[in-house]
Amino acid sequence: MSRKVIITCAVTGAIHTPSMSKALPVTPQEIADAAIGAAEAGAAIVHLHARNPKTGQPDQSPEAFEPFLKIIKQRSNAVVNLTTGGAPTMKVDERVRPAAVYKPEVASLNMGSMNFAFFGMLNRFKSFEHEWERKHLENKDIVFRNTFADIEYVLTTLSGSGTRFEFECYDTAHLYNLKYFLDQGLVKAPLFVQTVFGLQGGTGAHPEDVLHMKRTADRLFGDQYVWSVLGAGRNQLPIAAMATAMGGNIRVGLEDSLWAAPGRMAESNAEQVRLARKIIEGLGLEVASPDDAREILHLKGGDTLQV
Repeated sequence: MSRKVIITCAVTGAIHTPSMSKALPVTPQEIADAAIGAAEAGAAIVHLHARNPKTGQPDQSPEAFEPFLKIIKQRSNAVVNLTTGGAPTMKVDERVRPAAVYKPEVASLNMGSMNFAFFGMLNRFKSFEHEWERKHLENKDIVFRNTFADIEYVLTTLSGSGTRFEFECYDTAHLYNLKYFLDQGLVKAPLFVQTVFGLQGGTGAHPEDVLHMKRTADRLFGDQYVWSVLGAGRNQLPIAAMATAMGGNIRVGLEDSLWAAPGRMAESNAEQVRLARKIIEGLGLEVASPDDAREILHLKGGDTLQV
C-alpha cells in the first residue's frame, strides 16, 4: 500500500492582514467555510485561529472561536487543531484559553522563544484598510515568548483533556526543547513535529535547512515522531514537495502563504490544498483522510470537541 500523507490547512492565522488578500477568512462564517472547503479538498486537519469580524485583528477569546467551531463540527469530519500560539504579542494564559475550553483533538504548541518579524511584507503591501494593520506589520520589536515555563504551562493546562499537540519548531533548538519535555515525560509519542521554514526570525528555507532539521529530528526522536513541514510564503509548495518525497507530511493554508504560484495569489485555502494534493498523488502517494490522521497520530476522536 502507498504511504498516506497528512495535509494540514491553517486557514487564517495571525500574521497576514485583511487588506493583503480578499481570500483571507475573517468572519466566523468565512473561517468555517474555509475550513470545510479545505477538508473537502483533502485536508485531514484544519488549524484554526479567530479574528475580530469587523477589523480582522487576531482574537484569542474562546467566545470568538465558538461560532465557527460549531459549524465545522456539524458539517465536517476534519480533525480540529486550535492554536495556542495566538498572536506573538499575546501572553500564554490568553493563548491557551480556547484549547482549554473546547478540548480539541490537536492544539499547536510553539517550542521556543524567537524574534518574529513581518516588516518585510511592507515591501509588497502598501495600503491598508484598518489602522492596526500597518502597525502590526512594521513592528521590529516582537519577541515571541515561549519559555520553558510557558510551554510547561500549556502542557499541564491541557494534560487532562486528551488533546495532543502539533509541535511547531522554527529552529533546531526547538527540537532540543521538545526532546527535553519528552525526556521529562510531559509529552508522549508519537510526536507530531511541524518544522517551520522561511519565516523571518526562524530558520531559513534552503533545502539544506530542511535536511538539517530532518536529520536532527531523526537523531533526537527516531521512530517516535511524525514529521510535517510548513514553508512560509513562496516557500510553501517547494518545501512541501521536498519533504513529501522524504517521507514527510504537509501544512498549507493562508496563515502561512497567500500565494498559489509566482505572482498569483491563492483564491482560497482549498486551492492550496488541491495543489498539495497534486504533489502527493504525483509521487504515487495517498492523501490521508481525517480518520487516517487520527490513527497515525493516536487522536481521541472528533466527537470529543466540547462545543
